[in-house]
Amino acid sequence: MYVFSNPVGAGSLWFHNLATADGTPVGYDPQARAFIPTLQFCANRELLGCNWIAPEPGALCRSCAMTTISPDTSIPNALSNWAQTEAAKRWALDNLGRWHWFRPEDPGTPPVFHMLADGPTPVAMGHVNGVVTISVAEADPVLSTTRREALEEPYRTMIGHMRHEIAHMLWWRLSLRTDFLEAFRAVFGDEREDYSAALQRHYSNGPPEDWNQNYLTTYASAHPHEDWAETAAHLLHLTDITDSAVSAGFSLAALPYPDWDPYSEPDAISLIQVAISVVTGVNHINRSMGLADVYPFMISHAAQKKLAFVHEWLRRGAQGR
Repeated sequence: MYVFSNPVGAGSLWFHNLATADGTPVGYDPQARAFIPTLQFCANRELLGCNWIAPEPGALCRSCAMTTISPDTSIPNALSNWAQTEAAKRWALDNLGRWHWFRPEDPGTPPVFHMLADGPTPVAMGHVNGVVTISVAEADPVLSTTRREALEEPYRTMIGHMRHEIAHMLWWRLSLRTDFLEAFRAVFGDEREDYSAALQRHYSNGPPEDWNQNYLTTYASAHPHEDWAETAAHLLHLTDITDSAVSAGFSLAALPYPDWDPYSEPDAISLIQVAISVVTGVNHINRSMGLADVYPFMISHAAQKKLAFVHEWLRRGAQGR
């Protein structure tokens, strides 16, 4: 993620900023990837803290307009959790926009989001035919940590959920192409395997003993659909961590050249190797404060090949070049 220029003075702006340091209101233009001083803000600015601009006064921004079902705000903490969930969605969408997904130049179907608050029954997150369902309760750090520990996961955040579920939607978009499915099956396996049975087997028996030789996470081993979604999410993790380090001005020996753009890098293996160098260093920094690793995963050679496959298809962009 970029570190942005202040359009009205000195200093920098960060992706979630609503105003400059001196209090001047600004809005983020996702098409220009820049902050601008405007009053044409998203209609959800006051309600949810959305800082994107709207196409016209009183309208929703591009991201908020994708949410067609919103949570019941009478449920405790639903409004604040929804605000954090929408912020994570904007981040994930802006990342994918670097490869032209879900922008005006994308001729395909954009995702639709159903944002739901947990009631007596927890919301099941997932994707079906372009509709992404998200439990906003996962924005609560206590609930997220409880579920992460119960499932023995090394990482669980709302941005992670967004990248994973949107990855399912991206697979659906790509599967409409005649040249994608055969190539996908050669790398990830046959997604026509019974999904429910595969998940039941995974939760009953756990992952194979050698899962880390072929998958990035234990959940990825459950079914080819989940392997794709986990791998695509990790490609976005690694690319954006590296892009954020470059944008923040970090000096790294592994960078190919100054101002290198990870999203423009055509060689997936080169990108992954730089990303590994970055996350190794940042993990080391986090440990100096007794914090968890920012990227607590090992990347096997088999997983690198899968990451490279996803990189090839996502970098082609929504226009399928």
